[in-house]
Parts: sequence; C-alpha cells; structure tokens
Amino acid sequence: RNSQTNLKDANMFWDFLSLTPESVHQVTILFSDRGTPKTYRNMDGFGSHTFKMVNAQGEAFWVKFHFKTLSGIENWTREEAEEMAGKNPDYATQDLFETLENGGEAVWKLFIQVMTLDEAKTYRFDPFDVTKVWPHSDYPLIPVGRMVLTRNPENYYAEVEQAAFAPSNLVPGIEVSPDKMLQGRIFAYADAHRYRVGPNHALLPINAPQSPINNYQRDGAMRFDKNGGIGPNYEPNSFGTPKPASEYSEKSFAVEGVAERTGYHHQNDDFVQAGDLYRLMTEDEKTRLVGNLVDHMGDVRRDIQERQVQIFYRADADYGTRVAKGLGIDIQALVVDKSAVKAD
Repeated sequence: RNSQTNLKDANMFWDFLSLTPESVHQVTILFSDRGTPKTYRNMDGFGSHTFKMVNAQGEAFWVKFHFKTLSGIENWTREEAEEMAGKNPDYATQDLFETLENGGEAVWKLFIQVMTLDEAKTYRFDPFDVTKVWPHSDYPLIPVGRMVLTRNPENYYAEVEQAAFAPSNLVPGIEVSPDKMLQGRIFAYADAHRYRVGPNHALLPINAPQSPINNYQRDGAMRFDKNGGIGPNYEPNSFGTPKPASEYSEKSFAVEGVAERTGYHHQNDDFVQAGDLYRLMTEDEKTRLVGNLVDHMGDVRRDIQERQVQIFYRADADYGTRVAKGLGIDIQALVVDKSAVKAD
C-alpha cells in the first residue's frame, strides 16, 4: 500500500513486477480467468514448492503436489467478480459452508509429479525455482489420493483463526528441498505463529497431534499442560526421557557449487512458460486476460507500462502487442529484445 495514503497503489504494484520479470508467468495466471475462481470448491490447488519424498527403501525423489477439484473449474469474469464483491464479499465462504452444512462434500484429487535426484542435476531449468512449473509432458501427474472436506467448524475462531499451518510440519517420508522460498518459509511460518497465536500454539486442540507429544519445549506464555513435569528440558540426559527417533532423520543429498549471495533471477528463461500458457488459451480467454491487464494498468505511469508490456512481448509477441494496444502504446516503437520472443 502507498506509504502516505495507505491505499492500494497500481504504480507500486506494476513497478515491482516490471522490475522482476520472473513474475510474468504468475502474473499471467493471476489476470487470466484462473485469477477469479467462483468458489473454493471450483478451483485447483498447488503446492508450488518442490519437496522431497523418501520411499520405504530409503530412495529419495523430488516431487510437486497438485490438488485437482472434482467439482469442476468455474471462474468469474472481472465484471462478475466486481459485482459479487459489492453484493456478497463472503460468497466463497458462504458457498463452502452451505455445501457442507447441507450434507455435501468438497473433494480434490491429489496428484504428484516425480523427478529423480539425477534428473534434477541436468534438467533444462532449476527444478527448485518457485517461479517455474514442471511441464506435464516431462513429468506426468500421478494420482496418489484425495482430500475431502465433510464438515464445518463448530467455532470459527477456535478451529480456523487459531489454526497454525506451516511447511515445517512434516510427516516421515516428506522432507524439504533446496527450494529457496521454501527454505525461508520453514522458518517464517512457525515464527509468525509464535507472534500471532502464542509460543504454545502447537498445544491448542486444533494444532495438537492426536498422538502423545514428546519433546523438550518448555515454559512460555499460556502453557496449560504439565509443562514436562519433573523431567529435564535438555537432551541427551540420564533420566530415561524420550530420545530422537533416528529412523526419521532426513535423507541426505549431495550439495555442490559456489556459495554466494544472489537474487532469485538467474539464467533461467523467465518468459517461455508465460508464453506457453498464453498460447494455450482460447481467443475469448486471451481477450479477458488482456482486458483485465489493461483495466488494472490503465492509470499506471507510462514508463512503467512500457517496461511491463515489453515483458509480455518477450513472452509472446501477440500477448505484448495486444496489451500495448489497449494502453495506447506503440509496441514497435519500444526497444524490445525480439530475439528472446518464442515464435507461435
């Protein structure tokens, strides 16, 4: 938000995105039909990050998670979304509540993509780059299960507002990867929970595991159990208290290369996946995408507009040309790196 007005600021929004071209694939998704899902039940979900899975034989693989809705994809147009935001901004929450309250379910099928550790070393882009997806043609979706919502919370605050999800909460067999953003989140989420809910948030009923908790976490505000009793708060010790389960230690993997401080942007092509997505769209979907972008960028400073449309152009010439035309910009008059544009 703008530091002076505290209002949403399109200039700041597009200034940042136009200076981070690796964002163009996500921007294309956000301003396409996918950016305005009709309900929670009518949208897919994605883990985004790369995780590591280890099988019973101790073999490790890189994976990505995908949740595909069985209710079908439904989206609003921009005009419909704006109208509903005025009529009932809680529409999606109400839809999910009423569906479950009336005996219905919300169901997603869970798939994974699987890449070997050796394949990751030579893949055509960094498999741990959160701004990229793994093409299904290279790594097909493998069905592994379902996620089914069957009931509503009895008390919203107790079961929703106090819920503390964190990617650092992992079960044996699922581990983290060198994904740079994931590495930050495994620290940041739990840290935010300690501030938002409290240092003993993991003891609340909605967050506590159903199995006994055996750890050496002690004290802190709002501690409401026996706080470890008379046992020590360190390990190793000589008093027979729990020891770490060595069979659940993380599977190691080789790390090599130069350690340096660097930004997210690197040699990977930031434009090809956005262009591929654009070319998959129907003509109507392209028209709505361009209309959404032009509507949002209409009052943005001209130099920022020009910088952003060049990014769209590098993803796909037609994409950039249509957005530029909607903004009244002559794309051919701009300095565009045409050698980077993928042909239709």
